[in-house]
Amino acid sequence: MFEAFSIALQTTGLPWLLLISLSAGLVYGFAGFGAALIYMPLTTIFLTPPMAVATLAFSAIGSIVTVLPQALRDANKRAVAYLLGFALFFTPVGIWILRTTDPDLVRWAVSTIVFGTLAVLISGWRYKAEPGPKSWSGVGTCVGLMGGATGLNGPVLILFQLAGKDKVAQVRANSIVVLTLSGFSYIPFLLLQGALPEGALALGLILATPYAIGGYLGRRLFNPDRATLYRRLAYFIVLFAGLLGLPIFS
Repeated sequence: MFEAFSIALQTTGLPWLLLISLSAGLVYGFAGFGAALIYMPLTTIFLTPPMAVATLAFSAIGSIVTVLPQALRDANKRAVAYLLGFALFFTPVGIWILRTTDPDLVRWAVSTIVFGTLAVLISGWRYKAEPGPKSWSGVGTCVGLMGGATGLNGPVLILFQLAGKDKVAQVRANSIVVLTLSGFSYIPFLLLQGALPEGALALGLILATPYAIGGYLGRRLFNPDRATLYRRLAYFIVLFAGLLGLPIFS
């Protein structure tokens, strides 16, 4: 195991990966979303998409410790059960797509999803219908498929949550619970399909530390009365990450 950590410490771009992980955790802690939108486009500059997905999953350990306990108390338990259940069921299908698809195509897909999500969020689009089991199940299915295939388990959920009428605190709590636990599930599903990259555990645990620190700081900064400011900052960081993550830059 010591040798694995020694090899991980020699990873190309490690200082940047540490900074990316810290930034992703910070945004996730205060906004309740955006970690994968930042992490995936930028880390795939240095890592293959499967390695990026795997290290993000291990980094979720930081979220489980720093932001998940409070979110569990504030979340809509019934909605989260549907969302998470369907996400976990369809994640293996997404992972199969990930491991059988060209890496550059995945990177293009990641950045396209980032820009599309950001555009809809900024537009202020909202839905008027009251969500229920059918809509929760559909959104959860998309969370699992997109998360497994690209590491971006959040875009559809973010649109669904922010386009509704729930208070910011509950939107944030629901997102944190679903995204953290569905993201962590990538580890066993990657293992079952024999797709967990060698060295992912060591590198993921190294990156989990700045991710956890960022998540803790972000949680401390969160204030429902200043949610608009935090979201705007998150949008800017996500846009920057999406641009840098385009395959044309590496």
